[in-house]
Amino acid sequence: MTITSIEPVKERRSRKKKQIVDERAPLLPSKQDEEVGFDEFNGASFTGAVFNLSTTIVGAGIMALPATMKVLGLGPGIIMIIFMAFLTETSIEMLLRFSKAGKSASYGGLMGVAFGKAGRMLLQICVVINNVGVLVVYMIIIGDVLSGTSASGVHHAGLLEGWFGVHWWSGRFFVLVVTTLAIFAPLACFKRVDSLRFTSALSVALAVVFVVITAGITIVKIFNGSIAMPRWLPVVNDMTAFFKLFTVVPVLVTAYICHYNVHTIDNELEDSSKMQSIVRASLGLCSMVYITTSFFGFLLFGDSTLDDVLANFDANLGIPYSSLLNDAVRVSYAVHLMLVFPIIFFALRLNLDGLLFPSSGPLGSDNRRFTLVSIGLLMIVFLGANFIPSIWDAFQFTGATAAVCIGFIFPAAVTLRDPHGIATKKDKIISVFMIVLAVFSNLVAIYSDAVALFKKNSSTSE
Repeated sequence: MTITSIEPVKERRSRKKKQIVDERAPLLPSKQDEEVGFDEFNGASFTGAVFNLSTTIVGAGIMALPATMKVLGLGPGIIMIIFMAFLTETSIEMLLRFSKAGKSASYGGLMGVAFGKAGRMLLQICVVINNVGVLVVYMIIIGDVLSGTSASGVHHAGLLEGWFGVHWWSGRFFVLVVTTLAIFAPLACFKRVDSLRFTSALSVALAVVFVVITAGITIVKIFNGSIAMPRWLPVVNDMTAFFKLFTVVPVLVTAYICHYNVHTIDNELEDSSKMQSIVRASLGLCSMVYITTSFFGFLLFGDSTLDDVLANFDANLGIPYSSLLNDAVRVSYAVHLMLVFPIIFFALRLNLDGLLFPSSGPLGSDNRRFTLVSIGLLMIVFLGANFIPSIWDAFQFTGATAAVCIGFIFPAAVTLRDPHGIATKKDKIISVFMIVLAVFSNLVAIYSDAVALFKKNSSTSE
């Protein structure tokens, strides 16, 4: 994603002939880029773009979705996943349409056109907050899976501890150091998002592996009669239970957030007219993964489904090869998150660079600045993952604030602002609906979470 406003340029379908007037726009293929060391690049493919956008979407949110079924029930839960996919597609369509009208090559540039420098900076701040929180959560989960955790008061053994026993090299700190240096750092060195298309494809494949294993376990338990019928509707006995229904909104919003990488992927496409089709294909693929995961995850564990369904896979599943299947699920998910990490990191680095060095040239052409920003961010995420034991509550708060702004409030605000006079009456009605839904739902979600946290602390002190 570029982080500065781009001057109007002549619209071309093919990226091979596209000329960029403003040399400050980072990571866009041009002759100026080639002069500073880029290899010849003729544009990203449709398939590669679909995998990169899908990887941006499918992250830690997939593990929280079965818990949304526990809150909503299967019927409303599946409907909400589909509804959120359509709402996400609509908001991205707005971004692309208004960007095209204003010749803006970035989300930040679009916000700058609509709301000036303050709008661009607000978008960048939200992306930084959202992505730092997401990456810290990813690294915490990877540490939990590989080294174990005692954050809940009960020790859950990690894979390395279960396989080899307790050693210094299986501890959380050392494992995360190795993961950061051996996996995250090399993948963070790529200067084009298209360079990550193969790791993105593998990441999506691993998400599918998780779904297939979960579905297989569930089907086996259905046949041996050890699974009870799931709830299809929510249980609402009082106002507290009613307000709790809204706590799923931040989880669903976070699950579909990919807006900060849409322009980056679009800018690298050989044919930019295919971007909307890429968005639809990615959302369709991810929705199928989400619905399948939610359905079989909740069917498998029922009301015992935890906020992070991965934690349910550390006990005996009651079927043959239970231990092997548990390990396969956790390994596939840990590697999946490792491969999602660089896609989220890519947008984080560009936006932080835009905040710190708004007047500098392309980040990709300044190796020293590129290296310093990358190392600094990796250190922040690493320290956060080591010194924050569990940030699921904070992660939900992030989804209710920064993520909802990026995904729905900002696109709707740009449409209502209508800087180019192209918004229809239907666009404005949808935009008002998106803002009202986002603000109301997330305020109720924050209130419900705060009340639940207060009650938990009160009962603990007693």
